[in-house]
Formats: sequence, structure tokens, C-alpha cells
Amino acid sequence: MGDQTYGMDPKMVERIADEVKEVVECGVQTALVVGGGNIFRGMTGSAAGMDRASADYMGMLATVMNSLALQDQLEKKGVYTRVMAALRMEAVAEPYIRRRAIRHLEKGRVVIFAAGTGNPYFTTDTAASLRAMEIEADVVMKATRVDGVYDKDPLKHRDAVRLDNLSYIDVLQRGLQVMDATAISLCMDHSLPIIVFGMNERGNIRRVIMGEQIGTTVGSGDFIKKKTTTSQKT
Repeated sequence: MGDQTYGMDPKMVERIADEVKEVVECGVQTALVVGGGNIFRGMTGSAAGMDRASADYMGMLATVMNSLALQDQLEKKGVYTRVMAALRMEAVAEPYIRRRAIRHLEKGRVVIFAAGTGNPYFTTDTAASLRAMEIEADVVMKATRVDGVYDKDPLKHRDAVRLDNLSYIDVLQRGLQVMDATAISLCMDHSLPIIVFGMNERGNIRRVIMGEQIGTTVGSGDFIKKKTTTSQKT
């Protein structure tokens, strides 16, 4: 949305595409999971009285729209991409097939996973964790509007303290708003680290990839110590 209250800000889409391109140029295999809350959020529709499953499917369609917008900007910048959707819509996206997604990554293409898991009642966070495990990613990077995980909402509390390192259990027991519990549990079961960082500062995606300790690391901090190689997937 950028600074808008609804929809897509073309300048923000272009800026994200620029940052993804920088990561690809570092030789890192990159997959993206895009949400749809700027257009429609399933939980909000459900709270307003809509059937939860129907609302969630509408949210999945919103993620496809965002994915296509991002694909358009990336390809204008010379970055080859593939949108793979968990719902069948061959006219605009490939169906998600795990081996095909891995092959795209091996060929240097950016893969954009759309439509969540393809099932209602699951969040985009869970989709990101699931896809990361399926493609054997080294890390899940969650870009947000705040610069990490805090002990309470920093937008509401001036005395909120940022937490630089957390265990999966800490997040679950303290109810911290990193990802939903299902996503955290999936990452914990497979020792997949999560890095939460602010997306408002330009260049942060590349900084995380290059090993700078910014934001909050959940789980193993070993990823930060790795040297970027062509085998890494984010």
C-alpha cells in the first residue's frame, strides 16, 4: 500500500522489485510469498459476518493480484520470475508443483508463491513457512513495518523494547506477534530460522542476506554467520 490506505502504490511495488533484484544479483536463490491485506483480508471479512472460508478464498485471490503486480515490475527490470499459485488459474499463474519450483530457482528465476496454502483457515505466514520447508530454504525473512520484534506494540507504547534474539518457545509462550503459532511451530520442528526486519528502510533485504544483524532473529542464528552463496534460498 505504501502510504495509501488501500490498494497498491506503484512506487512501493517498484522499490520492492529493486531490492529483490539486488538480492538476485548477489547470486541468492529467492522465493517470495506475498500477502493480500492491502486489498482484502480474510479475517476482517469473517469478522464482518462473511463465511470464513469464503473470506479466506477472497484473500487468496488478493495475493495473486499482488504477485502479478510484483512480477510485472521485476520483469521490467530484467529479473525472470514465475508466479506459482496454490489455486488453479493457469491463465495467469503456474500451478504450484514443488519440484518445478525448485527447478525454477536453480535456473535463477525468482519464484512468487501466491494464494497462500490454497486452503482456508491458514495464514500467509503459514504459507511462507510451508513453502520454505518444501524448497529447503535456509531462512525465512519476514519484512514488516517495524524494525523487529518488540515485547509490546511499539506503535502504541513508547517504552516497548526490541528483542534481538528469541527462541521459538519464547515466541509461543509470550504470544509475541512474529508469525502465527502454526507458522512458528512449523519452523521450530524443522529448525528453520526466521529473521524479522523493517521493510521501510531501503536496502534492508540485501543487508540481511549479506549477514548484517538487523531486526530480530528467531531460532538458530547460524544463518547470519553464513557467507552468501548460490545455494542459499530465502
